[in-house]
Amino acid sequence: MSEILNSAIRSVQQSKAAWCRFITGNDTGKTGSHQAGFYIPKCASSLLFSEPGRKGEFKEKIVKVKWQDNFTTESCMKYYGQKTRNEYRITRFGHGFPFLQDDNVGDLLILAKFNEEDYAGYVLSSDEDIDEFFATFNLAPNETNQLIDVSGSVKPDVRIAQLLQNFVDRFDCFPETRQMAQGARECFNKAYKVADSNLKDKPDEVLLNWVDTEYRLFKFMEEKVYADVMTKPFGSIDTFVQMANEVLNRRKSRAGKSLEHHLADIFTKNELVFEEQAVTEDNKKPDFLFPNAECYHNLQFPADDLIVLGAKTTCKDRWRQVLTEADRVDVKFLFTLQQGISKNQLREMHDSHLTLVVPKKYISSFPKEYQAEISDLSGFIQMVRKKQESLPKYYLLT
Repeated sequence: MSEILNSAIRSVQQSKAAWCRFITGNDTGKTGSHQAGFYIPKCASSLLFSEPGRKGEFKEKIVKVKWQDNFTTESCMKYYGQKTRNEYRITRFGHGFPFLQDDNVGDLLILAKFNEEDYAGYVLSSDEDIDEFFATFNLAPNETNQLIDVSGSVKPDVRIAQLLQNFVDRFDCFPETRQMAQGARECFNKAYKVADSNLKDKPDEVLLNWVDTEYRLFKFMEEKVYADVMTKPFGSIDTFVQMANEVLNRRKSRAGKSLEHHLADIFTKNELVFEEQAVTEDNKKPDFLFPNAECYHNLQFPADDLIVLGAKTTCKDRWRQVLTEADRVDVKFLFTLQQGISKNQLREMHDSHLTLVVPKKYISSFPKEYQAEISDLSGFIQMVRKKQESLPKYYLLT
């Protein structure tokens, strides 16, 4: 765990309010926006002001933000409520501020409020640090851009809370990851009456809801499994550290695998032929291979009809792993929940013949000139289906 990550976690835990989200091209001005600075959603207004802004007014205040425990800016918290505007923003970082550059797109921005004048700000760049931060506060990647629930309490939702609790009541310890993912899908689908047709019409939306529901289910499960542990004193620091590491490692390992499980269910419901963790060259195992390993190793099968998809919750550092997982396939795909990536990395991905697949609503967080090259989940499914519809039937027998 890096020192900056350690400090960010500690500041959030000690803060009166804290917020995080991925830095986008809109923040840095790389999407054509003229609004420099960081946009704050209305749901996080208490991060800036003690009272929310009212339509028709403009207000601002100067605060001190200590960044990375290293330097301080006198920044401006603003509410724009005049005319058609109704938004909050943090501006004024001074010349040479290092975190509004193109390379910062896709980094995780964290802001912690200690009082009305003093804040701490952090920017995490590596996938490992971002995953560790999410695991510490049990956040899903799509739960950013809102206040961090430091207390760990579950968001109230009468329709689904009982279903989640009923699932948890069946277990005395954590179920296997695939079973947990399936339970989350079943709870959400039942609560909101999600039919198989919704998985074909709105796969991007359904996937994000499944991911969010599973994080909530995981919180329920943690509260049950660790209830006795948290009421007893730890015998030593080593015992405490061991337990903390167990909790964090379980959170991190579950997040990546559950994304694969949710994608697999969507692909199945869309009647695509695929294989998970199929073995290719040198015992490499791409997350998804369409149609399957048998076709891949059959040199008579057209290479252009083979599709490889990796799945990673964040991918700033890890995207290159997908490039080596199937030698027969020139163009590879990577599904991610990452919101925003710098132009330099997108250019590298383009040059490496890697196409990103992200939930539809995330595409706008990427630099404008690359948005057309990024596919949403629905578009990816349609592309695979079109290829498979033109294949001889015997290739698609499972």
